[in-house]
Amino acid sequence: MTPRRALHSASFRNLFSARLLTVLGNGIAPIALAFAVLDIGGSAADLGIVVAARSLFNVAFLLLGGVLADRYSRSRVMVSSSLAAAITQGVVAWIVLDGSATIPLLAILGALNGAAAGIALPASSAMVPQTVSLHNLREANALIQLGVYGGTVIGASMGGLLTSAIGPGWGLAIDALGFAAAAPLYQRIRVNAMQTEKSTSNILQDLREGWKEFIARSWVWAIVAQFTIINAAFSGVVMVLGPIVADHTFGRTGWGFIVAAQSIGLIVGSLIALRWRPRRDLFVGVILVGLCAIPMVILGFYPSTPLLMVAFFMAGLGFGQFGVVWAQSLQTHIPAQKLARVYAYDAMGSFIAIPVGEIAAGPLALQFGSPTVLLACASAVVLATLVTSWTPSIRQLDNRAPLRTHS
Repeated sequence: MTPRRALHSASFRNLFSARLLTVLGNGIAPIALAFAVLDIGGSAADLGIVVAARSLFNVAFLLLGGVLADRYSRSRVMVSSSLAAAITQGVVAWIVLDGSATIPLLAILGALNGAAAGIALPASSAMVPQTVSLHNLREANALIQLGVYGGTVIGASMGGLLTSAIGPGWGLAIDALGFAAAAPLYQRIRVNAMQTEKSTSNILQDLREGWKEFIARSWVWAIVAQFTIINAAFSGVVMVLGPIVADHTFGRTGWGFIVAAQSIGLIVGSLIALRWRPRRDLFVGVILVGLCAIPMVILGFYPSTPLLMVAFFMAGLGFGQFGVVWAQSLQTHIPAQKLARVYAYDAMGSFIAIPVGEIAAGPLALQFGSPTVLLACASAVVLATLVTSWTPSIRQLDNRAPLRTHS
């Protein structure tokens, strides 16, 4: 019999628990790593090198992860990547604890850890519809997203406490344990074997097939293009200029409250998506993510903690609602045997834009001023949202009675 709720499925419970453990550890790791670099005498530039190495290799291995997840058992891919991440992060913890850590060594290990994470992401996202029935898919995506957002907040809080109480090395060790504990949970996931296309194709041919699937649906590539702009502006520029504006106006404590308000909005938006199911929910989601333009304008011209808390909460709410709907749309309209590769191209379009915005934020603010840059970002987001919302396939897509196509 089909389980009535997503959490009634043992496979989904294992997937949810494994991802939660990983997210909790990854919430701790950036804070612990930052203080580990500083403790060995590293500068802000050194920290940037270590963080950038992980990010670059994370993006570089996304497409390979998509191919592997569509070719082989996704649970096996997740077990392998989790063990690789556990080993690399365990070595980082070890060298930090024994005092032998150096910036080049941390950068190399971070790159390996980022590669493991890049390989894992398409598989973990594409595995969700294999663990629940179509009836429970929306609930499953909402729960996964709630776990990610909630785990990130809790992990970051734990990171600060652990780093100050017992040191950054032990915080990194806990992250490694999280990966190690996730591996047997992935191993226990039991799903029906996915129908794969038996062929003698190589990786490049598989990537081309995934790209054809990606561009064949205008609603997919149009939204990825929209988020390329949104991520560059919001996750890139705003998250760099926000602390700078805060230092000159409402203070660092206020910025902490503002970021927390956004996190709450993400959680609330996910809950709303679980219950609220409009007929054209993808179109509604595309419009709602445009709410992130509001905090950009307020940050540039009316910097106030209460106003920004409300604005960032609204932005988080829009992102939270969209995230659930986007996952369901991909999982129910993309052929299962090509889903991971589409996820990989989606992630590529999203992740590449963030460092571009981060790098450009400072020089642009020095040249034109933060208010002008933030207003330009808000205008770009609004324009991208309006253009995307007029895509016919987005306006017509109906997720209430989806039918996965296997052709």
